[in-house]
Amino acid sequence: MIKTGAQHIASIRDGREVYLDGQRVSDPTTHPAYRSAIGSIGKMFDFQSAPENRDLMTFETETGTRANRIWELPSSYEALVKRRKGLEAWTELHAGFMGRAPDHVASCIAGMYMGLEVFEGYDADRARALADYFRYARDNDLYLTYVIINPQADRSKSAAQQADPFLSAGVVDRDAEGITVRGAKMLATGGIMANEVFVTCIQPLQPGDERYAISFAVPMNIKGLKILSRKSYEAAAPSVFDNPLASRFDENDAVLYFDDVKVPWDRVFIVDNIDMCQKQFHATPAHVYQNYQAMIRLSVKLRFLAGIALRTAETNGIVGFPQVREMLGQVAAEVSMVEALVVAMETKGQQRGAYFVPDRQMLYSAQVITQQLYAKINNALRELAGGGMIMLPSSVKDFENPELARLIDKTQQSPAASAADKVKFYKLAWDAVGSEFASRHSQYEMFFAGATFVTKGHAFRSYDWKSASSLLDQMLSSYDINDELAGAGKPSRSVA
Repeated sequence: MIKTGAQHIASIRDGREVYLDGQRVSDPTTHPAYRSAIGSIGKMFDFQSAPENRDLMTFETETGTRANRIWELPSSYEALVKRRKGLEAWTELHAGFMGRAPDHVASCIAGMYMGLEVFEGYDADRARALADYFRYARDNDLYLTYVIINPQADRSKSAAQQADPFLSAGVVDRDAEGITVRGAKMLATGGIMANEVFVTCIQPLQPGDERYAISFAVPMNIKGLKILSRKSYEAAAPSVFDNPLASRFDENDAVLYFDDVKVPWDRVFIVDNIDMCQKQFHATPAHVYQNYQAMIRLSVKLRFLAGIALRTAETNGIVGFPQVREMLGQVAAEVSMVEALVVAMETKGQQRGAYFVPDRQMLYSAQVITQQLYAKINNALRELAGGGMIMLPSSVKDFENPELARLIDKTQQSPAASAADKVKFYKLAWDAVGSEFASRHSQYEMFFAGATFVTKGHAFRSYDWKSASSLLDQMLSSYDINDELAGAGKPSRSVA
């Protein structure tokens, strides 16, 4: 099924337990804290279901039906690139500001399926559950989120050593029907808008943590699952003109609490196995495939920020200044570098059985670089804008007052735009760089791939140190100390 926006919005009116400001939200699709972001997801599904986007956004499955390219398992370099072009087009609808749109976790599950033999080596029943779930999610065009991090409590202790043994979600019971799970997981980014949640642990677990070594997927409305929403930036941004990003693309983040949730065995992929929790990501293409998607998204977002940089200079009439061109050139080079790394992931990709998988070395290099780059580009935008992003009318309502509108027209002058267009642009720029919504994105881009020591560790482990060392040894072997000593006292060669 290729879903439309209306179908997706209807699918999340399912009685899920969402809590905000001390109250249960009866219907997130109509609540002012979530309805516009849900509407933006709806537009993504409308885009994929439009007849003119059929080839761009969908592919034919082995059963002859069509599915969104987010579920595609490329068999060649050309297929990988074609999939990426579909993901780019989808991401452009939100300029990369929805980090957990449907393409992210779908890429994770697809990557796990590409490494199905790893699950088969662990447990044939659990491998069958994963394969069946992949096809079910794909064929029903599900929007998945995930929670793969334990709550931050005493970080010097393992999950089992916390004061509350069920602070983190773990198995409390099991029977012939499935496992019962109790405890919390984070961060369910996009969870309020998703159909289902993939639950596991990407953090290394310690001996004794076996009850937390689980991997499963359940609907967001399953009995006992409570969704504890963070503050809604959308609720504080009722005007699209004043907050064009926060008002429409606040995907939200939530803590999920599993209050003795019963998970049937056909939804359980791992249980009681610490090593397998790591293998599902790193022994399969899952970690590479999901983060390759994240880099596609981020490359679109950085291109959008580059557009803000140029428009800022044009609006202020400074684009011809040498020092401004230098700043813009630096931004252009850095954004191009990320785009080049995405292309390099594809070009250096490898065949893994039937599937063509992006290069992990290029991916992990991109993660390290972009964790530092996002803040740097944001600072460049601030420097280019000066006070222009701050000294703006209080809201769009100021334009309704004729006297204020006259003063705005006089004080918001620009050589490249009308006063209204200048205000419109700078409202957008501030929402991308300086608002509370923007601050959340700065934090998100710094940590969505893990702490910096984690990403640098991946880069260290995946780099071709053998090739680098071989090149060094080749140079060292091209001369010898004994040759130098044997030639001591001889006249040095002169250069004519």
